[in-house]
Amino acid sequence: MQRILIIGASGYVGSHLTPVLVQKGYQVTATARNIKPLQHRGWHKYKNLNLHPLDLKSPSALPQLLHQHDVVLFLVHGMAHGHDFIDYELDLAHNFRDALKKSKIKHVIYLSAIQPQKGTSAHLATRKATGDILRQSEIPITELRAGIIIGSGSAAFEVMRDFVYHLPLLIAPKGVASLSAPIALPNLIYYLLKLLDSEPERHQVFDVAGPEIISYEQQMQVLANQTGKRLRMVSLPFFPLKLSTYWLKVVTSVPHDIASALVSGIKHNLPADNQAICKRYPQRLLTFEESVDEALNHENEAIRNNLWGFDPSALTRWQTGYGYYPKQTGYKVQTTASSEQLWSTIKTLGGSHEYFYANYLWRIREWIDVLCGGNATTRRRAFPDELKTGDHIDSWKIIKVEENKFVSLLFGMKAPGLGRLEFTITDMGDKRELDVRAWWHPAGFKGLLYWFAMMPTHLFIFKGMAKSISHKAEKD
Repeated sequence: MQRILIIGASGYVGSHLTPVLVQKGYQVTATARNIKPLQHRGWHKYKNLNLHPLDLKSPSALPQLLHQHDVVLFLVHGMAHGHDFIDYELDLAHNFRDALKKSKIKHVIYLSAIQPQKGTSAHLATRKATGDILRQSEIPITELRAGIIIGSGSAAFEVMRDFVYHLPLLIAPKGVASLSAPIALPNLIYYLLKLLDSEPERHQVFDVAGPEIISYEQQMQVLANQTGKRLRMVSLPFFPLKLSTYWLKVVTSVPHDIASALVSGIKHNLPADNQAICKRYPQRLLTFEESVDEALNHENEAIRNNLWGFDPSALTRWQTGYGYYPKQTGYKVQTTASSEQLWSTIKTLGGSHEYFYANYLWRIREWIDVLCGGNATTRRRAFPDELKTGDHIDSWKIIKVEENKFVSLLFGMKAPGLGRLEFTITDMGDKRELDVRAWWHPAGFKGLLYWFAMMPTHLFIFKGMAKSISHKAEKD
């Protein structure tokens, strides 16, 4: 059985492919710059899976990793890095190529992007350039060029989904008439699995796509139909594409740099010629409607992980239409108080001790909840001196605890969406950092309005809470 190295396992495709490979018996090493998101997925039960931190910007550990594996799945992109993601992504490709030249890797599978027939965008051009760089290693490279991947959590899919769910009226640039060839996640994973069992002697490039060439406007219309929404769209030819990227920060919680890079490519037609791979690895390709239906059936994966403590209350409250990627805001403060002192202070949250700062605002919000049919004024706590998973602090439920490090509370008041409040303590040597942060999955347009209406209050309260907790801890 081949030993598989996944570079970029925390991304959308990597996070879905990794458990499939492990369940099929492969010996898998999943890497990411930050492996905490991987640890939160509950993968510790797999004995044939190793999680390994890897930063291709400083790839000192890469040669040894390559020596221990047979095949590499290269699923890295730099879109989340920021405005200079092009140079960043190409630097990573050069570093990986240099390490490959000294390795005995048999095969590299690289997930790339379909290229436009005319013109280009920085994002798409960088994907192609990365493939060119990897081929310089002389290791057989199989480049799969994919368009939009349809699946719950896919950045491109979630951008469209958020536009459909969150806006009563969508003003769109003329690019929405451009054509693309989306592919369902299960179809893409099938191709990746088949390629793992091959040992090509030369480089290969395949377009991978679903059975339809369909415009972005049609895709959003199908999505609206499948979810019972009414799509009100006005396409303005003179509406600048760049202006639409500013809407992204408001409408969607998909990381802005990723969403902006994706939107920049919609002005191009992206048809695919998938005949070669269809002939080699035949399968039934899901139609776009089937792909959307499949994605919507897996929406609750957003909270079916350790970030939510696999909490049954959260799973019960999750509804179709909640934003997959959460909004978030908070405040960080550094303090000389120890982790134990900070934790001891945080443990007094709620009840008669209240909420450290601006308690009158908390009381107002609780009474609003009562007027809406809630019971936020009820004071309850089974373990007054401890933070234990499953306990309640007033209207909040503790869903995850790491003593002296982290506690997460499920939001229990009436509101259009699902949220949690986190307190995170990070030891930085001579100081500690305390982060008080709220996460919110909005329920449609109302959930979005609620979040932005509460934003000024959140910024005020969390800053005050973080400072108050640190000051109190320092005195103790």
